Amino acid sequence: MYSEKVMDHFTNPRNVGELADANAIGEVGNAKCGDIMKMYFKIDKNVIVDVKFKTFGCGAAVATSSMATELIKGKTIEEALKLTNKAVVEALDGLPPVKVHCSVLAEQAVKATIADYYTRQGIDPEPIVGKIEEHCHGDECGCSTH
Repeated sequence: MYSEKVMDHFTNPRNVGELADANAIGEVGNAKCGDIMKMYFKIDKNVIVDVKFKTFGCGAAVATSSMATELIKGKTIEEALKLTNKAVVEALDGLPPVKVHCSVLAEQAVKATIADYYTRQGIDPEPIVGKIEEHCHGDECGCSTH
C-alpha cells in the first residue's frame, strides 16, 4: 500500500521539531480532520537555511511533511513556492489516492510559512503566495463537516 520511501519518511522523519530562532511559522490543517502541520523556517538572504516541522496526523501526513521539508531546505523562497503536492507525491514514489490530501496539506504548510515570513516583513503575502486553503480536502479525510 505504501512505498518504501513513504515508510522510511514515516519511521525516520527528517527535520522534526521546532526552531527557536525561526523567523517564519506556518500552520495548516483542522483538528476535525485529524491532520495538522506546523512548519518553522529560518530564512536568511531569501534562502531557507533551516526547516523543522511538527505534524499531528497519520503516517502519510508525517511522511509528506518530512519529504516537503527535505525538498525545500537550502532553497530560495521562490524555489520553495514552486513546490507542488505532485512533486511531494513523486518524491515519495506515490501515495494511495485517499492519502493524496496529505501532500496537498504539506504544500499548503510551506506556503503558509512563507506567507508568515512576508507578513512579518510588512508585506501582503497573498499576491506572492496565493490563497492558503485551511480546510480539509473532501470526504476522504474523515471530517464530519462535509
